[in-house]
Amino acid sequence: MSFLTSRTAASRTAASRTAAAVTVPLAAGALLLSAVPAQATATPAQTATSKSTGVTYLKSLQAADGSYVTGGGLSNEWAFSALAAAGTAAADVTPGGDATKNARLVYRNQLAAPAWPSASPVVTDYERGILNAYAAGIDPARVGPGRNLVADLAAYWQTAEPGYYGPSANFNGTVFGLLALGGARTQSGTRRVPQSLLDASVAAVRANQHNDGGWNYSKAAGDPTALAQGSDIDMTGAAMASLCSGGVPNTDAAVVAAKNFLKGKLVASGAFNSMWGANTDSNGWAVSGLNACGINPQGAEFTSGAGKTPIDFLIAQQFKPGGGFKYLPTDTVPSAYASVDGLRAVAGAGFTATPPAPSAAGEPAWAATTGFTPGTAARLALVVDNGTAPLKVCAVTFTPTGSTTTLGEVLDAAATATPGGCVTTVTPATGSGTITSLNGTANSGSATWKVDLDAGTATAATRATTVHLGDTVSLRYGS
Repeated sequence: MSFLTSRTAASRTAASRTAAAVTVPLAAGALLLSAVPAQATATPAQTATSKSTGVTYLKSLQAADGSYVTGGGLSNEWAFSALAAAGTAAADVTPGGDATKNARLVYRNQLAAPAWPSASPVVTDYERGILNAYAAGIDPARVGPGRNLVADLAAYWQTAEPGYYGPSANFNGTVFGLLALGGARTQSGTRRVPQSLLDASVAAVRANQHNDGGWNYSKAAGDPTALAQGSDIDMTGAAMASLCSGGVPNTDAAVVAAKNFLKGKLVASGAFNSMWGANTDSNGWAVSGLNACGINPQGAEFTSGAGKTPIDFLIAQQFKPGGGFKYLPTDTVPSAYASVDGLRAVAGAGFTATPPAPSAAGEPAWAATTGFTPGTAARLALVVDNGTAPLKVCAVTFTPTGSTTTLGEVLDAAATATPGGCVTTVTPATGSGTITSLNGTANSGSATWKVDLDAGTATAATRATTVHLGDTVSLRYGS
């Protein structure tokens, strides 16, 4: 199944998937030829060849202007997750060798544009952006002076249903929110948000696990009828990956149940029997779920009676030597989306990947804005945890007056944050002193308000605490 659209992934249908599978850019025409014959338990050499030729195909999808983002519908920007998984830096992908149009630079400019993603954005737009910006080597919280994708996602926190992002009925928005915040780490490789924030979404994902061990795109929590319905291969892969990205071990009962659900859907060819039949996208999502949880998709549990694994099936779906993957076994042309799903899975990744360092001279490991631009509106993600009530999470928009700001200025601006109610009262209300009370919870003995930035070391919260562009600001009350 293809990835999140610019509108929603909840409305994916067999018809739309078939339509996506038969659309091939002219540049890829020369990359057709015969598909690789299926063999049991793919060898390292076969996997290496699959990765190499898969990268070649995805490079052919780059437009002449250097872009991978298409207008409307599904977007080829998901290629960044597969390229990174296969060891190719987005900054090294150029149309005709023109480094001024390298894929990372062009994508960053697109994300930073005020009009992105659209006049009517949805939460999955920002989740897609976080996962792919990270894979492209762009710090998603520091895309530009006015673009912080992590804060954009925080604006969709559901205060009445803590842990959910966007309308809870579209459960996929919560799964991909957890994937984004758990998977897109800081430039130094550390978690960028407090574990308590991830834990809230982990709880939401757990509550939506169906009786058969899997998930689908709609909310099922609290609805016995929905929980008893059959699960979807694709969403099971994404949901189990989100749990593991959120810090859940693969020995956890929920992950084990998901693994067993997938194991029960394995057919002789090594494919998973999805509701759309055996196909690359469903197989890719399932394998990415296994990968994210450190479960071997070529282990004994995922080897069919015919000796075939999900990796065997994926490689059999790949054209040789063109490198593109077909959606259905009967297709005669590659699909861009199947090629992303297939390559990322074969390369061993979940739903994003740590970006490899560019080889191009002068290209930094990360593309990131380092300071606020005075007078240019900016956003920061804010998390408030008083230790007893549900978390308060919001996006704070303000206009900085310098290259850095202060915690006091952030808290003052949070009075009009999205969603509302993140910060109601602050003591002191002015000056630079220690925060002694927040939202009615006052310091008492050793229990005080502390602040950390990008899940770093917690320190005493003061109004004078320096805050930088892109920091995820977390306030926690306790000893």
